[in-house]
Amino acid sequence: MKSKFTLLLVLALAIQNKAMAQLKSIDYNDEQQKLSGYVAKPSKELKNKPGVLLLPAWMGIDDHAKESASELANLGYYTFVADIYGVGNRPTNYSDAGQKAGYFKKNITEYQKRITLALEQLIKQGANPEEIVVMGYCFGGTGAIEAARAAMKVKGIVSFHGGLSRDDTRTINPISARVLVLHGADDPYESEAEIKAFQNEMRTAKADWEMVYYANAVHSFTDKNAGTDTSKGAAYNEKADERSWKALLEFLKEVL
Repeated sequence: MKSKFTLLLVLALAIQNKAMAQLKSIDYNDEQQKLSGYVAKPSKELKNKPGVLLLPAWMGIDDHAKESASELANLGYYTFVADIYGVGNRPTNYSDAGQKAGYFKKNITEYQKRITLALEQLIKQGANPEEIVVMGYCFGGTGAIEAARAAMKVKGIVSFHGGLSRDDTRTINPISARVLVLHGADDPYESEAEIKAFQNEMRTAKADWEMVYYANAVHSFTDKNAGTDTSKGAAYNEKADERSWKALLEFLKEVL
């Protein structure tokens, strides 16, 4: 029995390592700032070579982003994990992350530029430029929505518990990419006013959009490192995590 258990453990680790082994670091630049993201290439690509640009949460490239990229590559998608902050500028704690993420939220054009540069890398790595979806977690979810607002040439946008607010002085332009927002029903960081303003923005932009709410879920519901104490406003929710991932996969099949 013990040897059988050991064999199963070895096989499980081998499968996990194989998935993570698909990841390869890619260096690129935003002028003088060095950036370093990760590409995950499919061992068996889909016919039209679709790609997914993954924008990480506010701590920058983390295990969650890498694991998601690997899983998508296993399903046949070229995936690139973007480096928004740059080498030497990555947060070391939540306070630092809040400041750095806040900078890009205030300087939207710089955030959009970093997303565009990552999108170029995804295409260079083999993804079909006509078959791309941008997805993101938390701060990255905000970025995904900004990709739609910037009219980047992508087919779809998926935001997992991302920020929805927009400076109301900004012009609302038409959005051609299909938009999917996966949102915790009890997320305290998005007010009803911000949600309503976002939905009105989507209507004004003539977007093909949908918003899914997950019961008992707060912010960061896909992050296993967020704990389970919902009173803190950010917590992992297994059901919401699984259901939102299934929603993503269905969206990718439809859009790509």
